[in-house]
Amino acid sequence: MDDLDNELLSALRHNSRISVSSLAAMTGASRATVAARIDRMVENGTIASFTIRTGHETRSAGVRAIVMIEVLGKLADKVAAQLRGLPQVRALHSTNGKWDFVAELEDRDLVSFDETLRRIRLVDGINSTETNILLKTSKASF
Repeated sequence: MDDLDNELLSALRHNSRISVSSLAAMTGASRATVAARIDRMVENGTIASFTIRTGHETRSAGVRAIVMIEVLGKLADKVAAQLRGLPQVRALHSTNGKWDFVAELEDRDLVSFDETLRRIRLVDGINSTETNILLKTSKASF
């Protein structure tokens, strides 16, 4: 793997349908060289497949997390109303057990995400939270 291979992989990760001609123009290599490099990377397993990402997958390019929330006393309705008002809260689920709510959060980057968590923790009635950042999503087959 050299710089050209890495540049080709980067471009193909961004758009697996990009043409060999476009890749050649982008890298300054000939079309024959680009095609040969891609063929070699497919043959040696460096490229395992060419795939697509759906709009949902590309939309969620920022930080996503699940936040479990414990509420004090009978303040659940007030807390829920405040949480639903945050645009970063994609879904809010009531639940049983230690946690009263499970919030699905999405934010553009870690700095913004940190600010969102700070705002959530300042909501009157929230006793404690536990946050888990989602790293990779694998879909279950049914």
